[in-house]
Amino acid sequence: MGVWETAGLAFGGVFLLMMGGVPIALAMLLIGLGGIWLSISERTAMGMIGQLPINATMSYELSVLPMFILMGVFVTRARMSEDLYRLCHGFVGHMRGGLAAATILACGGFSALSGSSIATAATMAKVAVPEMRRYGYADGFAASAVAAGGTLGILIPPSVILVLYGIATGTDIGALFLAGILPGLLAILLYIAAIRITAQIDPACAPSAPRTDWPTRLHYFRSVGPILLLFLAIIVGLYQGVFTPTEAGGVGATGALAFALWRRAMSWQGFVESLLETVQTTASLFLVLIGALVFSNFMNLIGLPGAISDLITSLGLGPYAVIFAIFAIYLVLGMFMESLSMILLTIPIFFPIVTELGFNPIWFGIFAVMVTELSLVTPPVGLNLFVIKSVVDDIAIGQVYRGIIPFVLADIVRIVFIIAVPWLVMVLPMMAR
Repeated sequence: MGVWETAGLAFGGVFLLMMGGVPIALAMLLIGLGGIWLSISERTAMGMIGQLPINATMSYELSVLPMFILMGVFVTRARMSEDLYRLCHGFVGHMRGGLAAATILACGGFSALSGSSIATAATMAKVAVPEMRRYGYADGFAASAVAAGGTLGILIPPSVILVLYGIATGTDIGALFLAGILPGLLAILLYIAAIRITAQIDPACAPSAPRTDWPTRLHYFRSVGPILLLFLAIIVGLYQGVFTPTEAGGVGATGALAFALWRRAMSWQGFVESLLETVQTTASLFLVLIGALVFSNFMNLIGLPGAISDLITSLGLGPYAVIFAIFAIYLVLGMFMESLSMILLTIPIFFPIVTELGFNPIWFGIFAVMVTELSLVTPPVGLNLFVIKSVVDDIAIGQVYRGIIPFVLADIVRIVFIIAVPWLVMVLPMMAR
């Protein structure tokens, strides 16, 4: 059997298992092990399953994950999402579409602390959607604003996905964090522009709210001041070489815990629950990582990366044609998979190809995360859309599909822009050298 037939059967097997209710991590693990077993030997497959989890999870670089996850859990416990939303609401809520814009801004701020798209979407949905509905926003538009804002969680640093990309490819994690800042800010600006345009076309879907006075605005700003200083300390410390990414995670978790204690939002039971939540989340991430590593080893064994590279060479595709082809592949994969699985499954295949074509690894990391973001909100199976639906279950999914269209268009504009102007991604890492 040839490379393409074997790879097609392997990917088909993963998707069939997923549709049968098997978690993506186990699906990749089973198909990868089965393929290695049949291709080489039972002994090789069993040796891999015995050794690979130890090699993968004992990596010092991976210790950054539980630290940043714990920081996000502590920040959530401290009810920072509510404070961020009130702050943004106070400054822009009086404009037409202002509450939706405040939601995007608050999601951007919270994502910089949680590092997770799903966590950002689920948390902000509980805070922002009821408020927007209270002021007469269309249900689908309100839910879609949170779903789109939630995607910022895997781009704006510190991002768990960027950490895993950096570990998988050997790319500098601090440079990746720095590279994600300007595209993240551009995403916020384009989302707000999409909100304003939509509100102009259909004023009824996004009315204005009452104006907040300046003393109240300043009170909201003071309430989030300490945690914003913590974020700045992490970013500046990373790029000035004061501490490593792993140490930055420890500093962030310690600072977030101190903030939660200062606000009297952390009991002993809450602390224990935070630790358990961190352990569960970390374990699930590591399981997906192990499954993806086994599956990618099988793909390397059958020679899929080389076959794709040879196909591109034979077709005479230019570098940018390859990038747009990868863009299309991610959109299709987003109908079936969540962001972490997509990155871990595809990067070992795509990374050697794009670097051979001359693309910068840092730029490609940001590009891959951005197209993965888009897949999270693209119907029919955008994961963030269903996260919002599960939190606000009285909104029809069809309304969410219609409401997300302006944000999807904004994301497409952003992706095309960074392909045409890679400087936007690379300028901050180059300045930090």
